[in-house]
Amino acid sequence: MSRLDGRERWAYLGLAYALLAASAIAAAFMDGGGRSALSRLAESIAAWLAGLGDPAATGPGDPGPVGSAAGVVVLPPWPALAVVAAVWLAPIAWLHPRREAGRGLVVAHYLVLILLAGALAATNPAFVVFASTGYPLAIALLPARLVMAGVTLTAVVSVAAQAGPGDHTTLLTVIAGVAVPLVLAGWYVSAEHDKRRRLVERLRAAMAENADLHGRLLDQARRAGVLDERHRMAGEIHDTVAQDLVALIGQIDAAGRATQDTVRSRHLGQAAHLARRGLAEARRSVQALRPEPLEHARLPEALERMAVSWSRVSGVHLAFEVTGAPVALSPDVETTLFRVAQEALANVAKHARASRTALTLSYTDELLLLDIRDDGAGFDPQKPADGFGLDGMRQRVRGIGGTLEIESEPGHGTAIAAAVPAIPAAEPVSMISETMASGKENG
Repeated sequence: MSRLDGRERWAYLGLAYALLAASAIAAAFMDGGGRSALSRLAESIAAWLAGLGDPAATGPGDPGPVGSAAGVVVLPPWPALAVVAAVWLAPIAWLHPRREAGRGLVVAHYLVLILLAGALAATNPAFVVFASTGYPLAIALLPARLVMAGVTLTAVVSVAAQAGPGDHTTLLTVIAGVAVPLVLAGWYVSAEHDKRRRLVERLRAAMAENADLHGRLLDQARRAGVLDERHRMAGEIHDTVAQDLVALIGQIDAAGRATQDTVRSRHLGQAAHLARRGLAEARRSVQALRPEPLEHARLPEALERMAVSWSRVSGVHLAFEVTGAPVALSPDVETTLFRVAQEALANVAKHARASRTALTLSYTDELLLLDIRDDGAGFDPQKPADGFGLDGMRQRVRGIGGTLEIESEPGHGTAIAAAVPAIPAAEPVSMISETMASGKENG
């Protein structure tokens, strides 16, 4: 029981006793006369007892019986009924906190209380004030679906207690035309209220379940993010640092075999350049930045520079071509294709033993195509590969919604084709076409 319930039960009990006391005082003054209240009470009790033995002996003006015809219920005088009502009010403080667990007992107590109030109002009109206590008690004690019924019953009892012998038709009209519709409306409204309350409870349970599910999903997303980051780092290291280290080793070996100082110096210079580039790429991979060539140029220019550098280092002729109208695309798209081209050319340098290589970048309305072809040794694409390169390229391309196809045959070279969506960049760059045109003119 909450502190609010503890205060309310005494408030309702005090209100009921206050209304009963006010009605009793008003009834005492309405009796009038110079006799004491005790003498009037004795006379009322005597008249009531006489009326029980012979109802016809008491006239309509006596305070005890109601009417004088045979078969009419004879009520005790109001002081006796007031004492009974006062005793009957006492359990309200005990019933109020138990109104949910003991609904049947509460309803029965309320009905008896209303009947007592009606009997008091029938013996003396002043007790209509006390009968009005049924309104707040209906709200305080009765179940939600019976509140309107309790209010209506209180009103009907108050009207019926004051109705004369000729008012039966009017009373029936009130009951049929007003009381019954009010009870039905109250029942319907309470039923809808219960439905909404149950719906709110189910929604709260669903929200709690969704919150728990959301927490689990966040935990899974965090774990997936950790795995993706590990995979990204592995791909970055393979695409940049590992390739530069392989090329660096090749340059150092070539410098060791060189007999001329100029040749040895050239190989050592290339090795120093590869070492510096690998260090820069390692730092950028840790910081999750774009490849260094794409920081200052768009994809076509960055691929052309990489192709020139790769051809000079590897000694393999490379033909680079751009078709279509270059447009600024999403950084993820450009980074993916740059890494795919970088990995494919690294594989050509390490495994293909090719003499010629071609790199083509094609812009279309919906797709961006990248093709790398060589006339090297080739391989069987159906055999599982030991390295990370081919799988890394596939995962990168699939990560942006693209496709990667590899065609190769031992002794007949290799062709790699990547197709990715042409997702536009946030801000268009109009200088790409001019840059490519000026490059061709200078070439």
